[in-house]
Amino acid sequence: MTLLENVFVLLHLLGMAAIVGSAVFVARGRSTPALLWGARAQIVSGLILVGIAGAGTDPVNHAKIGVKLVIAIAVAACAEIAAAKVRKGEGERPQLVTAAGALAVLNAAIAVLWVSGS
Repeated sequence: MTLLENVFVLLHLLGMAAIVGSAVFVARGRSTPALLWGARAQIVSGLILVGIAGAGTDPVNHAKIGVKLVIAIAVAACAEIAAAKVRKGEGERPQLVTAAGALAVLNAAIAVLWVSGS
């Protein structure tokens, strides 16, 4: 079970790297497939990690998970809307891409700094 959990932690971290890397370093405001798939991977792998943690003996901090889920959905929404605008020929939406990157960093900060009750 530990190996499975570690695999999903790796996928979760790679999803965050795809979001932040696309938003900040690679595209500089342009929507990329990595941004979209990173946002999707964050939600799916995060939910799987919560399920694995819930199956264990340690308690899960549902407030923290709820806050992180809302932010992850906001990241995915920004990424999806920005990509849809490009597909429809309505131009780039750098504000949405930047917001997705900033929210992903916020989510990582919450994961690391919100330590009470894990």
